[in-house]
This record gives sequence, structure tokens and C-alpha cells, in this order.
Amino acid sequence: MNIEKNKSAELVGIGIYSSAEASRLTSIPAPKLVRWLSGYKRRGKDYPPLWNPEIAIEDEKIYLSFRDLMEVRVADAFVRFGMPPQHIRRAILLAREVLGKTHPLSTNRFRTDGRSILLFEIEKDENGEEKEKLLNLFSRQYEFREVIDPVLKTVDFGNEGDPIVWWPLGRRSRILIDPQRAFGQPIDAASGVPTTVLANAVRQEGGIHQAARVYDVSESAVREALEFEEKTPNARMAA
Repeated sequence: MNIEKNKSAELVGIGIYSSAEASRLTSIPAPKLVRWLSGYKRRGKDYPPLWNPEIAIEDEKIYLSFRDLMEVRVADAFVRFGMPPQHIRRAILLAREVLGKTHPLSTNRFRTDGRSILLFEIEKDENGEEKEKLLNLFSRQYEFREVIDPVLKTVDFGNEGDPIVWWPLGRRSRILIDPQRAFGQPIDAASGVPTTVLANAVRQEGGIHQAARVYDVSESAVREALEFEEKTPNARMAA
């Protein structure tokens, strides 16, 4: 997908995040996100990207869609568990074929059936004989769920099993990330006002009470937006 022309129209419902913005929301270092999504070279060997991002703007920078953002959260969970990134890349290719999804790791179907997909991947060795690939690191189903459930429990899924919104601080929070609203930027769920707008209003209007009146939202909504904006640069979001 190339959004260089008619950007606004093509971005509706997709969301857009620079590597820095995605890092702020996921706590995954931006250089790591760039390596994962653009590929890299190490010791003379080329490593392809884990997948090609949904958004391609011709300025040589990496941009993530909402689906990319959800996918990197699952990929990061697997890396922290001990799965090498290139194994994750192969798992994505296999899961795409099995599930028919461009971003399979973050789907509800992978959440329930992902271990079986990894367990039964077959490849041919150098002699042309099929063998089971050592891609599955989870000896029991509960181990797989312990890794993936915390990442996806704050995600709402659509009828097709794809992620549609994310509650980055948990479902008790007012903060929502919805690609259908505000280009996927964090918002106050009730009003739809971006958290950055509410946080800036506190400073510009002289306090939480004044900001709440200007945007016709509750003071608690402003307070939570302010806390979110102050904490996210260094704090890991609820998985």
C-alpha cells in the first residue's frame, strides 16, 4: 500500500504511527522496530523484515498501521520468551497461509490455534527429506497462552477475528486506540478527544478543570489523559 498520494483518504480506518510513536505506545525500542520491519545486515548476512508494513510512504522511514502495531506487540512477546526474530518471520509466513490473514499473530484465531500451527510446521532439509522444524518453543498449551494472552487480553476483535481496538492501559481505563478514530492516536474513549489534546489543554488553559470545560469532558478524563501522556515515554503499556 502506498499512501504518498491522497494520504488522508487512504489512512482512514488504518491508523499511522512513526517508529518513535509506536515505540512510545509499545515500549519496544524504535531501532528494533525499524530492524524488524525494514530488515538489516549483520556480519555480511542479510536478514529480511519480519513482514512488510502496511503503509509505504516514499520518504525512507518506517510507518506502522494499527495492524502492524498489534502484530509487533505479539512478535515482541515471542522474542522476550526466547524465539529468534527470523523464526517469528517463518511463523508469520506459515500462519498467513493457514489463516489467510496478512497479520496473523495478532488475530483471535492465532490466539487459540497458534501453538498447533507452530508445532506442525514441516520443511525439507538439505537432503530433500521432510522434518519437523524446531519452531515450536511451547511444550504445553498453557505456556503458549501465558505468552500471548497478556498481549491480546486488552484487544477487542471483530467478527473476522482481527484486532479492531486496543485498551493500552487495560479495560478499566478510559484510554483507547481505535484506527477508526483520530487516525489511531490515543483518545479518551467517551469523547474521542486525543489524549495529547487534553494534556496540552491543561497547560494552555491553566488546569484540569479549565481543560475539561473547554472540551466538555469530565475532569477525570482529562486527568487520565494527562497521566497517560506523562507516563508513556518511559512506561511499558499494559500488554
